[in-house]
Amino acid sequence: MENKSGQLELIWGLDDIAKTIGRTVRQTHYMLSTGKIPAKQVGNRWVAERNQLLNFFLEPAA
Repeated sequence: MENKSGQLELIWGLDDIAKTIGRTVRQTHYMLSTGKIPAKQVGNRWVAERNQLLNFFLEPAA
């Protein structure tokens, strides 16, 4: 998804992703490394699209 200016809102780094989803860095690293949350690793850093990440947590559990 894009913000009002038409640009993607990316969250860069494990710490910032953890803050966004309200989890510890350790929990977030586990979820990222096992593919449990939508994000990609670019070099040594993780990146996630804010709306996609938040929508993932708002979806009902299967």
